[in-house]
Amino acid sequence: MTRAIMIAAPRSGGGKTTTTLGLLAALRGRNIAVQAAKTGPDYIDPAFHEVVTGRSSLNLDSWAMTPDLLETMLAQSAEGADLLVVESAMGLFDGLIGPEKSRGAPSDIAARFSIPVILVLDVSGQGQSAAAIAHGFATLDPDVHVAGVVLNQVASPRHLSMAREAVLAAGIPVLGAFMRDPSLTLPERHLGLVQAREQATLTELLQRLRARTEDALDLDGILRVAAPLKAQDKGELAVPPPGQRIAIADDAAFSFLYGHVAKSWRQAGAELIPFSPLANEGPNDSCDACWLPGGYPELHAGSLAAADQFISRLEVFSRTRPVHGECGGFMVLGQSLEDANGTTHRMAGLLGHETSFAKRKMNLGYREATLQTDCALGKKGAVFRGHEFHYARVTNAGTDHPLATLRDGNGNDLGLAGGYCGYVSGSFFHVMACRDRDAA
Repeated sequence: MTRAIMIAAPRSGGGKTTTTLGLLAALRGRNIAVQAAKTGPDYIDPAFHEVVTGRSSLNLDSWAMTPDLLETMLAQSAEGADLLVVESAMGLFDGLIGPEKSRGAPSDIAARFSIPVILVLDVSGQGQSAAAIAHGFATLDPDVHVAGVVLNQVASPRHLSMAREAVLAAGIPVLGAFMRDPSLTLPERHLGLVQAREQATLTELLQRLRARTEDALDLDGILRVAAPLKAQDKGELAVPPPGQRIAIADDAAFSFLYGHVAKSWRQAGAELIPFSPLANEGPNDSCDACWLPGGYPELHAGSLAAADQFISRLEVFSRTRPVHGECGGFMVLGQSLEDANGTTHRMAGLLGHETSFAKRKMNLGYREATLQTDCALGKKGAVFRGHEFHYARVTNAGTDHPLATLRDGNGNDLGLAGGYCGYVSGSFFHVMACRDRDAA
């Protein structure tokens, strides 16, 4: 039976990702079939997981996903694996105010499936006080089992002794410690880490993380605290496929396609046919739907504007078949995109809006979308859950019909969003799961 652990922390930026990557690499080096998953809305970290494990990393979200879908995703993540390592988002208990156990918090998943938590504690600027944080996290929710602590950003042997002895005195195992090393960091940009596919030195960094982990962590102790995973594949699909053969834009500008969504599409019998707009490729004519995921078109706006074959083939495709764009894909479907330098680039022009990355405004949070029309996503009235995370904004809405009504994670009305015209649709909303299968 597959065993599972969760790598969590009190906050974002505490070292979860580098700890997870090093652990995955070290365990794989022991010939353990290791699989990773990520809680919450996140495209970037799962791509790093996949580089290390050679397996697709799926997302788990207690707010966006129904309990049956969440269990299905966990069961599918565990297929063929000896150990499932779940990396949490944000802080362990961070999420919405409610509903209880479905707040989108990593702790919801740890509690529901009895997954032991290893807490990564950044002890910068503190010594014995680390014990109070560890004790608080270990006792806040009796359904969440903190099985041990990894100390991070330790400054010296004396610093290590102070923090380690205090945590042990609080009754919590210490499973290792990482000394401070500013060179072991992953580069970042405005939406998070620079994508794995864009890092030329990633292999070297992963080798260093593995060596550090093998030297600093009690790998046998970590394996001992992992618990059998009790999750059953209930056959739930996250999102119904938009077609039988789906053309998927896939390159450095379009990379934000959830692994669990792609897996659901394949389970439903769909084929995914990738193409690269940055290589001036268009959707394959044998496909019956086209999907432009989010990504970083604002960093490649000039190249996309010059990709004449991509734009012309997309326009021909859209005359007879559905085309949908999420976030970055939505931006490219519009009339124009203003980059960070204030230069405006012509886009595909299949929808009427204009967007700007120069006039930035961050939008971040859970979203529930109700479709206002039939489109690639589903039928009018279908309800989906997902999120928004973008800095670009619409500067001219155009005259297209709105695609959906949005509510935030607390149920507050956010009004109309996105647009559709003919077979073309799009919005800044990233779909994670369908909540109304009959309408989808």
